[in-house]
Amino acid sequence: MTWLPADFVHPLRVDVPGGHHLRPITGGDAAIDYPTVMGSRERLWSIFGEAWGWPAATITYEANLADLERHEAEITAHESFNYVLFDEAESVEYGCVYIDPPEKAGADAEVSWWVVDEQVGTALERDLDALVPRWIGEAWPFERPRFIGRDLSWKEWLALPDLAD
Repeated sequence: MTWLPADFVHPLRVDVPGGHHLRPITGGDAAIDYPTVMGSRERLWSIFGEAWGWPAATITYEANLADLERHEAEITAHESFNYVLFDEAESVEYGCVYIDPPEKAGADAEVSWWVVDEQVGTALERDLDALVPRWIGEAWPFERPRFIGRDLSWKEWLALPDLAD
């Protein structure tokens, strides 16, 4: 299967219980995203650092803005997707969901997500944990999505064979 069918239309909003929602991230979200990421940076690095080198301790606002603009362009091109988790007013960011083409053998998509430190162990995290696999199964055209950090650890994922180029 190719990454996505040519006629696939990605969701523009996904409601999450408790008055939250997911929507594609944009460069315009940098003013909220940067302090959110940096506020949970140490834990996020412990999750994503070895695999992605993110978020580096030295990341600047400008570098974060460039990352978000890159994500926005990738979403537009249907190359990969980064959804931001917001409150209804989009004044507070609570986390992100990443939907990427596979880098490792055995899946047709690789999905991961996080919430801010303050939401770890809360109903919002549990709601997101329940919603993401269901949403991917219902709204996305994947047959074998891999939920990294859920189905397998990041360490296990790193040990998988890379897809042939």
